[in-house]
Amino acid sequence: MKKIKITAIVGSLRQNSYNRQLAMKAEKALGSSVEFEILDYSDVPFFNQDVEYPAPDAVKRVREVVQSSDGVWFFSPEYNHFFPGVLKNLIDWLSRPISDSEPQVLRGKPAAVSGITPGMTGTVIAQDHLVTLISFLNMKVMNQPRLIIPNATQQTDENGRLALTVSAPFLEKQAQDFLLFIQNNK
Repeated sequence: MKKIKITAIVGSLRQNSYNRQLAMKAEKALGSSVEFEILDYSDVPFFNQDVEYPAPDAVKRVREVVQSSDGVWFFSPEYNHFFPGVLKNLIDWLSRPISDSEPQVLRGKPAAVSGITPGMTGTVIAQDHLVTLISFLNMKVMNQPRLIIPNATQQTDENGRLALTVSAPFLEKQAQDFLLFIQNNK
């Protein structure tokens, strides 16, 4: 039986961001029966229609990864009540048709949304903006459960690494629900 392939898109490019750490915790929650990849898109240029066709190599690479996935799981911080610009830029590239005969790669893909932030309000506003955008792009969004984790520093170990104390059961539930959502939306 083919493993379900999930691509994680982290809204922060910082190597040790809380959201990258959350994605790594999600990989563990999903278990070994799932192929899980955190998408590296740090080399994707700013979207520019002057260089759209042919797409830059970095764009071709991320499109191929997303296209081959069964589902996309977004992990994003909230910057000024919005998701980060680097994530918007990536989505702009992924939302464009590959060619006259090949549609964009997000259409119809199951998607889940999670986020963690040091602030008190979590990522609820950024998630709402992100869900609005990816719904417009015809992704199949798992609206419940979403995972919104505020006060990240209260769930870290003595080295400042994410330990996910009280939020671990919610991540595990979202992981299991997302697997079912993917299976029901193939």
